[in-house]
Amino acid sequence: MLRIALVLLALAAPVPSPAAGAAITPEVLAAEIVSEQAPLVLDVRTQAEFDAGHVPGAVLIPHDQLESRLSELGAPGDIVVYCRSGRRSALVEPLLEKHGFRVQQLAGSWQAWEAAGLPEQINDDLVIPESK
Repeated sequence: MLRIALVLLALAAPVPSPAAGAAITPEVLAAEIVSEQAPLVLDVRTQAEFDAGHVPGAVLIPHDQLESRLSELGAPGDIVVYCRSGRRSALVEPLLEKHGFRVQQLAGSWQAWEAAGLPEQINDDLVIPESK
């Protein structure tokens, strides 16, 4: 059900992907997370922040645990990283790049995702915020 809702969202507003290293907008990421070559989405906020809502399919590793948990990310590849405002995700970008990941920041981080009214995942449920 989550995947179906995201596919419908992606079909409604397909947008080309930005170049590696550039920030990716919430709308572009929403379209990419349902594609066959979706990037890994890494949330570096706290467990409590993640539990309150996150980008659908995101993996949680708090920024202060990332170095010791890098192996959980698998082989280096494309990765989109975000936190609440962008500060913590900017702190971990050099570490990820050092280990071979091609990193993109979610432009505006979680605050921009929420402001865009995009679907949020809470536990296994997809929540589509009401229009403001």
